[in-house]
Amino acid sequence: MVVGGAVLHKGRLLAARRSAPPELAGRWELPGGKLEPGESAPQALVRELREELGVEAEPLERIAGQWPLKPGYVLQVWTARLVAGDPQPLQDHDELRWLAPGDIDDVDWLEQDRPAVAAAARLLTGAS
Repeated sequence: MVVGGAVLHKGRLLAARRSAPPELAGRWELPGGKLEPGESAPQALVRELREELGVEAEPLERIAGQWPLKPGYVLQVWTARLVAGDPQPLQDHDELRWLAPGDIDDVDWLEQDRPAVAAAARLLTGAS
């Protein structure tokens, strides 16, 4: 299981540009990562956002659906609220952008993230 975070803050969605592996570099995703043994998806999301972006976030709700990744892995996405910190591209990313609802399609999203990004974009008008 891989968990992604649709981090919503001030009516915007956080996008992260991959720096590795080479086949994904330059494409955009919702930040997150693999669950470690004994972790729940929300616990993994909190840990991954801390490691990758240096922020504290609160998982809110799971976005309906899951999407296949490489064999043996599926992606689940949770909305999350930024609690503390200013996101920085610490691991696996070289750029971050806060996207307003009208800017969601301005970046080249990874295919598996597109359905969750679309769902998160629909939530932005009510996000804080």
